[in-house]
Parts: sequence; structure tokens; C-alpha cells
Amino acid sequence: MSGLRLFIAEDEPPALARLLEALQRVAPAARVVGTAASVQAARAWLAAHPAPDLMLLDIQLGDGLSLALFDTGVGDPAPGVPVIFTTAHDAFVLDAFKCHAIDYLLKPVSDRDLDAALARYDALRRHFTGDLGGLLATLQLQAPLRSAWRQRLVLRRGAAFASVRCDDVAWCTSIDKLAFVVTRGGERLLADETLAELEAALDPQRFFRANRQFLVALDAIQAFRPHGKGQLKLQLQPAPEAEVLVSQERARAFREWIQR
Repeated sequence: MSGLRLFIAEDEPPALARLLEALQRVAPAARVVGTAASVQAARAWLAAHPAPDLMLLDIQLGDGLSLALFDTGVGDPAPGVPVIFTTAHDAFVLDAFKCHAIDYLLKPVSDRDLDAALARYDALRRHFTGDLGGLLATLQLQAPLRSAWRQRLVLRRGAAFASVRCDDVAWCTSIDKLAFVVTRGGERLLADETLAELEAALDPQRFFRANRQFLVALDAIQAFRPHGKGQLKLQLQPAPEAEVLVSQERARAFREWIQR
């Protein structure tokens, strides 16, 4: 990947330093042509400089989400550049893959994951040589095309395994970094996948990521109501022990999703 020009948006200096060190190990020929610590600074840099070949963006920056760089409604055109997202949060996977994402790496980013993401970019770049538009169009379709929406989940029931139809899933939750799936009948089973991986595998027409802890099925939602500061409180069946709140930022998307 000789000559690869990179732009990085990261608001935590230690995380930026670790990423630069990892790049030096896995892609020493790559060149970082710019960095920013905020959405505003990133937007200003991209407007003032030639487009880089690839961007590495932390999703949650000091002044908002880097996903906002791809919002064409703010005046500046969205950057036509592939992206590797690096983040400590797994709640924005599907949104990220609508923004030219090559990959979505959870912090701390390992050399192995970074190397694999860069290799994937290089393979796509070579395939679409001279056709950046074709590459970006392909990346726009990555979320639904990474695999067919899952029809069944293989889950742990004690020492045994159970195959559960996705139609029978009421909601999924993350507890102490473990993901559990609760069926319509109220049975709770352990998943080998993370909540983010379950979200990416399940049909987004039928499942909604309410917050970091809950991924809910449409058919499990009995009702919802306002809950202060623009939040929504969901009533699920079967009912979880904890409240399930949709944040103010996700409330509009939830209302649109549930009316489809």
C-alpha cells in the first residue's frame, strides 16, 4: 500500500498515538496527511485539502458524531472517500456502513484487525481501479450485502446449544459484555456473538437498536411513551428487568422505523 494517503479524526491523544504506532507497524509506507479532533475541524480540513485515499474516523468526537460528515444537508458535500471507523462503541454499526465504510473496528484496535481492514481496502481499490464511484456505490450496499439476514440463531442453553428462529426472538441485551437473546416465551439464552454482531446479522426492518444494551424486535413492542428530555420508554413483552429507553438522538429514527 505504498503511497496510501490517510486522514484521521480522533479526539483522544493517547488513542491517536496508539493508532499512529499501529499504522507504522502494519502499513509503514502509508502517509498520514491530516488529523482532526472534532467534526468541525475534520470538515474544515477536508474542504481545504485534496481528498485523502482513506479516512480513519472515531465515531464519537468532542463535538458530535463523525457520521455527520456524510450528512449532505449541512452545506458541504459529503466526502467521497472510503472510511475505516475506529470506535469504543458498537451502537452505530449499521449507520456506519451507510457512510462508505470499509470496516468498523472496536477500540483498542489490534494490529491484526487494522491490517485486515487495510487489506480489504486495498483489494477493493484494485478491483475498482479508475472507478471510485463504483467502489463507493458498492460500500453503500455493504451493510445489507455482507450476508443474508439471519433466519436462525445458534445459542447456548446451559452446556447445550439451541437453534432459535429469529421470528421467535423478542429482544437481545448486553450484560457485562455478554449478549443474551430473550425469546417470545421468555427464555434467555447466551449468544456467542456480541450485540453489535447480532444487530448486523438481523433484519433492520424487524429489529431496532434502542440503546447500547438493547436490540428489540418489532413484534415485542407493546407500546411506547415519552420519558423526559426527548427520550422514549418502550414496553416490551416479555418485559425485561431494566427500563428500555430510546435516546433523544435515536427517537426520531425509532418513530420512522416503527411506522414502516
